[in-house]
Amino acid sequence: MTVPERTLAVVAHAKDDLRVEEIAVPTPGPDEVVVRIAYGGVCGSDLHYWQHGAAGESILRAPMILGHEVVGTVAQAASDGSGPGVGAAVAVHPATPGGEGARYPVDRPNLSPGVTYLGSAARFPHTEGAFAEYAVLPSRMLRELPAGLDLREAAIVEPASVAWHAVTRAGGIAGKRVLVIGAGPIGALIVAVAKRFGAAEIVAVDLHEKPLEIARAVGATSTIVATDADAIAAVEADVVFESSGSHRGLASAVRGAMRGGRVVMVGLLPSGEQPALISLAITRELELVGSFRFNNEIDEVIAALADGSLSVEPVVTHEFAAADALDAFATARDASVSGKVLLRF
Repeated sequence: MTVPERTLAVVAHAKDDLRVEEIAVPTPGPDEVVVRIAYGGVCGSDLHYWQHGAAGESILRAPMILGHEVVGTVAQAASDGSGPGVGAAVAVHPATPGGEGARYPVDRPNLSPGVTYLGSAARFPHTEGAFAEYAVLPSRMLRELPAGLDLREAAIVEPASVAWHAVTRAGGIAGKRVLVIGAGPIGALIVAVAKRFGAAEIVAVDLHEKPLEIARAVGATSTIVATDADAIAAVEADVVFESSGSHRGLASAVRGAMRGGRVVMVGLLPSGEQPALISLAITRELELVGSFRFNNEIDEVIAALADGSLSVEPVVTHEFAAADALDAFATARDASVSGKVLLRF
């Protein structure tokens, strides 16, 4: 497979300045692979870089290629012999753990202080993403896909791994009542993974009907409109997943948990102090647990998608050619009409 010298890429230049432009294909190092990207999923962080020029405290200081939810085919293998060979279909684990200066459990590299992620402005120079027809990636990031798992279905692997990690942070949920606050793509994937893990009852909450429709399609046994505070409080769930990323969602999560229950906080709230129902969490002896990205759960997700035990197809609602990235981002921004939006390269 011939690798061109230049490639089409989706680049964030600044707030409200997203461009589809030609860039040079970088020269790969010995342990790097050139991947012909097939699909990329638009993530909330991608939207933030477009809308705000920043994702939380990660501020754009230079143009950056977006994208970390990508799958594709190896166009040029690593010269040192590592990683899959030419023609292999692959998913991508976008994290590079590392850094020193802060303590963390060694078996949880997602918490390493210097961890970087594809398409992130957390450090400078920024870590370029992979929304490009051809992306140069470290061979260690690649996970070869099993036969029978097509690239479009595998495009959901990265966010599904975030959901899988969140469910494992909840402890055992088999036979339990689960409440999911926020039924966007991550929330819907949490519903699907919770069903895969044997939850007896799964209640999904959102402001809009479209995400609730998707949640029902992937396993929610019932749904509640987010403004119905009494109905949410009446759920009394064993485990609550907060995936809205808002302090109001976190308040709903605390209210919707049973006494002695666990709240897994997945949605990333804005930086700085946030209002929270801490007194209620204390008097109900709730366990508030953070969940951030994922580690090797990606391998379990790929296996579950391949054997059919994890069903996520309804989560993907739209597909756009990469050249129409602006339209794709505008659609992904409107949670009332879309779930996961894919770019086709």
